Amino acid sequence: MAARRRSNASTAVLPTRRAAPGLARFAPSGRSIFVGLALFALAAGGYVAARETSVFAVRTLEIRGGSGSIRAEVSTALAPDLGTSLLRIDGGEIERRLAPLPDVQSFGYDRAFPHTLRLVIHPERPVLIVRHGANAFLVAASGRVLRPLAHPRRSNLPRLWVKKDLGVRAGEPLPGGAAVAATALAPLEGAPLPGGVKAVRVGAAELTLLLAGGLEVRLGDAGDLRLKIAIARRILHTTGAAVAGPGYLDVSVPERPVLFSKSQVGG
Repeated sequence: MAARRRSNASTAVLPTRRAAPGLARFAPSGRSIFVGLALFALAAGGYVAARETSVFAVRTLEIRGGSGSIRAEVSTALAPDLGTSLLRIDGGEIERRLAPLPDVQSFGYDRAFPHTLRLVIHPERPVLIVRHGANAFLVAASGRVLRPLAHPRRSNLPRLWVKKDLGVRAGEPLPGGAAVAATALAPLEGAPLPGGVKAVRVGAAELTLLLAGGLEVRLGDAGDLRLKIAIARRILHTTGAAVAGPGYLDVSVPERPVLFSKSQVGG
């Protein structure tokens, strides 16, 4: 028998790669991809339609918080949004409309589908009357000037006298360092000093509360106001100095308060 010739060339056989059986079943089919894209397009189109049409148009404004007059002002300010889709209204739009209202400090809102816009108003809190020449203005705890006050004598709020050249305008912050007077009075709401604050005096490095009994509460600069007032309240409650007559309580350095009462010296 003739010998078989062996070829010197060798043929390499490469193994065929196959997807793992466990992963192949999770691969999406072309049909499922098409259906997913169609659903996405449908949802996007529905959102655009709801945003641009009257499907979710605002028909009702529900406003809570503040006085009746403030809620009426808010309702009037937001009236142009009636008929607008709830999906088009956001916090920036509401803030823009409420910005001219000095009595509104902040707000919260919620879309109550299909047709209601709900708001919770947090009103400014009047704490001070600023006397500006013959004029008087009501000022909030935030330092914002709320409005002119026609009959300031009817109010028991503390007074602050400012120079005539200081520009005081309703709806704007109290200019210069005068706004710190309102900041100092804010912690007294619900926890007043004994005898009550009659006036506030503000200087370059001076902030003083003048009590109805004649005592001065000297706070120094505007730092640590809540701590200083808390210390002053405790001392006044303990000693009864607030109703004892003229004198002063210096808490400008909270760690070293100083009380001087003229009635005690005279006694």
